[in-house]
Amino acid sequence: MANIDIRLKKVNKTFKEGDVIAGVVVVQSKGDLQHQGISLTMEGMVNLQLSAKSVGLFEAFYNSIKPIQVLHYELVVAKPGKLPSGKTEIPFEVPLKPKPGKTLYETYHGVFVNIQYTVKVEMKRSLLNKDLQKQTEFIIEYKNQEEKAKTKHVNFTITPETLSNVKEKQNVPKFRIRGHLDSSCLQITKPITGELVLEHCDAQIKSIEIQLVRVETCGCAEGYAKDATEIQNIQISDGDVARDLALPIYMVFPRLFTCPSLSTNNFKVDFEINIVVVFSDDHLVTENFPLRLTRF
Repeated sequence: MANIDIRLKKVNKTFKEGDVIAGVVVVQSKGDLQHQGISLTMEGMVNLQLSAKSVGLFEAFYNSIKPIQVLHYELVVAKPGKLPSGKTEIPFEVPLKPKPGKTLYETYHGVFVNIQYTVKVEMKRSLLNKDLQKQTEFIIEYKNQEEKAKTKHVNFTITPETLSNVKEKQNVPKFRIRGHLDSSCLQITKPITGELVLEHCDAQIKSIEIQLVRVETCGCAEGYAKDATEIQNIQISDGDVARDLALPIYMVFPRLFTCPSLSTNNFKVDFEINIVVVFSDDHLVTENFPLRLTRF
């Protein structure tokens, strides 16, 4: 009986380009363990996929959405031999550098765009014994970024007339909301803040919510597939909110599910927030605000 594990020295598993990823391969066995070599592979992949509505639209898509390998490094941790009974720790160090001509993007777990970095260790064994392997993910953040967050204050007024996504505006109850976002260009480690005031509304309100949305675009020169999906939703008022009361807007960006706004030849990742007003009859209206996220 034997098992293998990877332990990185940095507990938070967060690295920047140019760092050295150091750790140990831990092998535990009852009795001496014969093996055919232990290897370590570090890999970074950008995986793209199309939503169901986009499949079949463009033949050219299928070439442009192949996985993009931005990082690959192989290392022999131990040559074929025998490990003693008990616990064995084998140290390793791997430089964190992209493949030539590639860029290390920040770790991001999306729906149609996924950027992931992993370290995998594998122990080859004889034919009668199963190979042992273990994989762990690590996180990459930008070391420095040319684009810095510059405050862009946004004032807004929402009325039935300002809504762009409602066809029959005459059916929407008369209401007026004013407020502001402290900035639409944000450092990803800081929250989005602002406030909202309901000045008047003819109908009863059930709730007001702030919705964070990712907009992922995959494609090439022949065409793009663009899809928006919700990341998180925060309710800032419950029930028929008092008029002329300032409601604070405050939302922290979730790690891994957001990243600095990203644009490349084959994919883009952007973010938006929606202010959603739900009326007592469950009808709702939304107003959309694009965001620009940066690391610094």
